Amino acid sequence: MSLSKPVRRVAVVGTGVIGASWATLYLARGFDVTATDPAPNAEANLRRYVDTAWQPLATLGLSPKASPEHLSFTADLNQALADADFVQESAPDLRELKIRLFSEMDKAAPADSIIASSSAGLTMSVLQSACDHPERCVIGHPLNPPHVIPLVEVVGGAKTSPEVVQQAMSFYASIGKKPIHLRKEVVGHAANRLQAALYREVAYLIEQDVLDVAAADAAVCWGPGLRWGVMGPNLLCHIGGGTGGIQSFMERLPAAMARWWKDLGKPELTEKLKQTIIDGTLEQAGDRSVEELARERDEMVLGLIRLRKKAAQAPASQARSVRSRKKT
Repeated sequence: MSLSKPVRRVAVVGTGVIGASWATLYLARGFDVTATDPAPNAEANLRRYVDTAWQPLATLGLSPKASPEHLSFTADLNQALADADFVQESAPDLRELKIRLFSEMDKAAPADSIIASSSAGLTMSVLQSACDHPERCVIGHPLNPPHVIPLVEVVGGAKTSPEVVQQAMSFYASIGKKPIHLRKEVVGHAANRLQAALYREVAYLIEQDVLDVAAADAAVCWGPGLRWGVMGPNLLCHIGGGTGGIQSFMERLPAAMARWWKDLGKPELTEKLKQTIIDGTLEQAGDRSVEELARERDEMVLGLIRLRKKAAQAPASQARSVRSRKKT
């Protein structure tokens, strides 16, 4: 596989919520996008999604070549992949369907094109098991929606070439994503496991009547969630350690944290608990539709991303200013 192959055309396989979001991002980054999905009305739904998401995404900046006009659609998988430089698969996470689909994509795509999967729950070792060229298949798992959330988890399977993993990392970084490399396969990858761990305790606290649904959400989004949107838990622990930093934190708090870990709950999602969460969530939502809530979420997240970009640019600007003063 040529590791220097430029990517100009991306094929998006599967245009549900995740695939449509990926298509929007690739268009915004100036690629030609060919999308394919066998579902009825898939093309109309995709174009509607792109039109709705385009303006909010434009606030982060568009590539000079960005245009929704660069989107083409076909129901024919072979046609969609025939001249693709990169493939992003986002079909339903069904094991046998995905194995068969990967085998078909492997036969249809150019031999030097990477095939990446958005799969949240299946490992690449499973997905590539029927491929003739499994070395070019890799997980590129986003968080929803991919056109807004920068994170993408990259992990190879048993037969994935290490060079392909690195090429995928570089490609995602080049389009403004924040790729992280998972060094081994685990079910659910990393981010979903972290979310699952938190939500298990949320459900437990609701089940035990410690908090109602609204208070549980507030405990996250008005508390640690605000900090997590700026820094990860380890850096935050470094700050929490005071002048001694992370070393001081690890000396003082592990014993207390270990006691909390032992007391964390293992709730059963009974029908009663599920209905309690449903009722509490709908009460919070009020008369806002799912679409309205999604727009509210995306606007706030995009605003945070703009702030983080501005903060990241400040040190570089200060460094240039210092170098300029030294020269004078």
